[in-house]
Parts: sequence; C-alpha cells; structure tokens
Amino acid sequence: MRTSIVRFATALSLSAASFAPLAHAQTAPQALVPAQSEVTFVAKQLGVPLNGRFKAFSAQSKFDPKSPQTSSIAFTVDLGSAAINAETDAELAKPEWFNTPKFPKAQFQSTAIKALGGGKFEVAGKLSIKGSARDLVVPVQVAQAGGLSTATGSFALKRLDFKIGDGDWSDTSIVANDVQVKFKLVLQGVPAM
Repeated sequence: MRTSIVRFATALSLSAASFAPLAHAQTAPQALVPAQSEVTFVAKQLGVPLNGRFKAFSAQSKFDPKSPQTSSIAFTVDLGSAAINAETDAELAKPEWFNTPKFPKAQFQSTAIKALGGGKFEVAGKLSIKGSARDLVVPVQVAQAGGLSTATGSFALKRLDFKIGDGDWSDTSIVANDVQVKFKLVLQGVPAM
C-alpha cells in the first residue's frame, strides 16, 4: 500500500486553521481545491469585529475517513497573505504583530485524529506561530458530494499566546485576546466515508 501526500488548506491563524486529516489510502492522490477553499478570522478592536482572511495556505495530508487513527495533516498559512484592509494589512507585517520578515508562516501538525460519528472528527496537534507552539484541538465536519470532500470547522485562539500584538497592543481592552478562525477546505481524492 502506497501512502500519498495531499495538498490541503485550515486557519490560523492566527487560521488557521485546520484541517483535513491524512491517512493510508489506496486511491489517487488527494488535492486541495483552492478556488473553493477559504480560511477566515475575526478579531475585535475596541469591541468592533475585524473580519479578515488568508489568501495563501497549503496542506499535505492523507485522509481515510474509515481509518482516521492512521491519518495526519500538516498545514501551512502564509501570514503575509492576511487581508483585512490596506492600512491594517501593512501593520500586520510589523514585528509587534506577525513579524513576517522573520516568521513568514504559521504551521499546524496533527498528532491524533479521532472519528466522532456522523462525519465529525476531532483533530489534535501543535499550532506554531511566530516562534511559539501550542496544543490545539479542532472539531471538523466532513461532507462528501460529487467526488469532493468539504471539511469545515472553527476554533478560537489567544493571540497573546503567540506574541501577536506585542508592546502597546498587548492591552486586551484595545484588541481582544480571542481570535475566531473558520475554515472551509475542499478536497478531491478522499475515500468515501
């Protein structure tokens, strides 16, 4: 049985995100369908939601819904692709925020994937942003139709755990510590559930 590598997108971010699992499969290689996939996030500044998205992300995974315990995922987000608005996007690259010259990518590596029934999975792993790594558990819903598998989910992260918004921006009354990340990842080549 030959293992195949899957291109797969999830947030976070801040996104991230996420999260289609990898597994041993006897099918054609799995691949992300970027045009139908997305990773978005919501942060709050002075109580006002700021909606953003990541325009560039990728993943390498193998996912067999019938054997999630042998699956794994590696997910990468290009932090320089964060898009909120022109003024904010320029600020996010600075050292106090993502410091993209030094830390251009956020990465997620799964450590365990568990089936919960009804197309629901729990993906546990390590999320690394800006030189800090934290454990993360992400609930994922997988639906299949027309030869495609769509993995959706969301999770919250604490931006200060990753030193995002250092210095004056560490005041959580100005920018909230919680950031909500959502993802929709469309894959082809995933075995039937």
